[in-house]
Amino acid sequence: MTLKKIITFFLLLGAVMTVSVDAFSQREQTIPRMDFETFEPWLNQDNDTVYVINFWATWCKPCIKELPEFEKLNATYENKNVRVILVSLDFPNKHEERLLPFVADRNLKSRVFHLTDVDANKWIDKVSPEWSGALPATIIYKGDTREFHEASMTYEQLKSIVEPKR
Repeated sequence: MTLKKIITFFLLLGAVMTVSVDAFSQREQTIPRMDFETFEPWLNQDNDTVYVINFWATWCKPCIKELPEFEKLNATYENKNVRVILVSLDFPNKHEERLLPFVADRNLKSRVFHLTDVDANKWIDKVSPEWSGALPATIIYKGDTREFHEASMTYEQLKSIVEPKR
């Protein structure tokens, strides 16, 4: 190997490693872990934004099936005072092993939080008294107007709820 080839090899290797480390760091930073107390203010924002908060998990097949519907909604209202937040209820010890790769592989653009507070009995009613704890579950609100849905949702359903609140 010539010196030029060796230098080129190491430069390329360094670039690949930098991109890989940066991509992992970016995923880690974009999926904060939090307990319910830290997350709770997201359920009570009082401004001119419509919040669409979906509770899901990587092990929930109906959740995974509906994620593209939320991504489409997020893209549709990207700059229009609508915030889609995907709240993962994956087990706390599955953050790096399962959640980060899942979000990266699907290239999710919506904001993702990892709710690591496993004692759901303490906080489920604070999300909605209607919630049995089943997934998927979605709350859509603006100010004091709230709707809760404990079922899979389509883009059309989501849009029909969001549009009048805008």
